[in-house]
Amino acid sequence: MNRLLTPSVKQHFIFLIFVSFVFSNPVIASNSETPPQSAIASAHPLATQAGIKILQQGGNAFDAAITVASVLAVVEPYSSGFGGGGFWLIHDAKQQRNVFIDGRETAPQKAHPKLYQNNQNEVIRSLSINGPLAAGIPGQAAALAHLAKHYGNLPLSTTLSDAIHYAEQGFPVDKVYRKLAAYRLKAMQEERTTNAIFLVDGKIPELDHLIKQPALAQTLKRLAKAGHTGFYQGETAQYLVKNMTDHGGIWTLEDLANYQVIERAPIEFDYQGYHFISAPPPSAGGIALAQMFGMLQHHTMPQHQSVEQIQLLAEVMRRAYRDRAEYLGDPAFTDIPSKLTSSSYLQQLSNSITPNKATPSSELKPVLPPNQGTDTTHYSILDDQGNRVSATLSINLPFGSAYTDPDTGLLLNNEMDDFSSQPGVPNSYGLVATEANAVEAGKRPLSSMTPTFIESPDSLAILGTPGGSRIITMVFLGALEHLNQAPVENWVSRPRFHHQYLPDVIQHEPETFSSAEKKQLERHGYKLKPVGRTYGNMQAILWNLKEKKVTAASDPRRIGNSLTLNH
Repeated sequence: MNRLLTPSVKQHFIFLIFVSFVFSNPVIASNSETPPQSAIASAHPLATQAGIKILQQGGNAFDAAITVASVLAVVEPYSSGFGGGGFWLIHDAKQQRNVFIDGRETAPQKAHPKLYQNNQNEVIRSLSINGPLAAGIPGQAAALAHLAKHYGNLPLSTTLSDAIHYAEQGFPVDKVYRKLAAYRLKAMQEERTTNAIFLVDGKIPELDHLIKQPALAQTLKRLAKAGHTGFYQGETAQYLVKNMTDHGGIWTLEDLANYQVIERAPIEFDYQGYHFISAPPPSAGGIALAQMFGMLQHHTMPQHQSVEQIQLLAEVMRRAYRDRAEYLGDPAFTDIPSKLTSSSYLQQLSNSITPNKATPSSELKPVLPPNQGTDTTHYSILDDQGNRVSATLSINLPFGSAYTDPDTGLLLNNEMDDFSSQPGVPNSYGLVATEANAVEAGKRPLSSMTPTFIESPDSLAILGTPGGSRIITMVFLGALEHLNQAPVENWVSRPRFHHQYLPDVIQHEPETFSSAEKKQLERHGYKLKPVGRTYGNMQAILWNLKEKKVTAASDPRRIGNSLTLNH
């Protein structure tokens, strides 16, 4: 049976979405076994170590998830933070239940479709990128409070303690910090509080310089003491609304007081003996993965990289991203067609793929081109009871909107740029979108964040990555490595390429293709666009049930760290 439930309901209704389509018999990892080790893989060593310490103190995976997320929020201000949001895919071992916790930002009530346009209906890009007007109502604090209240064993005062410590005492600047600060330096220099905290005399700090955030530490203490209301009401909320209003923002106290996380049913599907559990809308990730694997079901794919394999993968990517552009958005505002994951529709898409020939995007059913930003973070956790978490968090572009609230220390997101400021006008990630992802009060912007579990009788995989519009294809390629029985280190280090329908090019990392492959792909009609750098930061865990062994790996492209803990 194929069904996608998409009622048009408003913001705070708990919307459950479930996709079930079967390419083979459903296969799920054994429920009776528990892992021989716990494991954490995150984007920063301090966060991984703090999470392991929580597990040693008797916390479960959900407690560790709070700690890891909060420490990342402090030591990765360029990627995540309490001024942003994210998605938490969790498995509750006691209840044998998978839940998707949506802590995505929402548009303020004063937002409207022409918020970022001038009187001539022209998009003013800077308004959705820099400063308070670019920020959606953040969801990370609400999500962590929700995890603590409903799933954790420990109080927030314990699980937030390391984050508070690093905010008060400081964390050392590393090479990733310097690189991403350079990307957003001008915007950071123009915001007084951001300049004072995250730069030194208006310049990028030297390696090992300590970044201290005392105002943020006080905000975290209020959250630790009062939970959800300690952030969304009272002193923190009052500071945020006053300061943002003074600087051109449109938040209200009601926007903050009304924010709630939403628990959703994940996207679930089966492919060749593996059961996938992934992100539902407002993420495009789960549906896009379901479509890409659904199309592959109708083709014989070479096991090892070849021009034939590259072409097939690029074509299924192209078609999934075309549908992303037209159909996907916040399910409380957008009716998402059930056909997108139906066998007949995926067969139809598969039939349109011609071997050894590129299908120009212009030849597919036309759609106005969607948008998305590049910095985000991810972590994966498995505990000794079999609880697990795959979480992807973001403030959108590096250092978000570059606006730091002086009284709360919150560096705010610029996730409003993930909406379509105007149909057909690309966002910061070159994605295009239709009215399905237009700016609207209370709406959650479409995302590519794709936290994922993959189950089989022999294994359990936990994976995800940051990377803007390329997140889905990175998870897709990492999953294919797992399906080919490659070790977890291969998933995170695999050379990457990406097609997102528009622009009609295959983007790729350096050294992904050989000279011969490049020439042959170009002869087949593909345009190749080197990204000029590596991208992504995958964090992954593999529980091999057959060998009774847990392994974890962090992407070698950055400074992430993975640790296992023996019981």
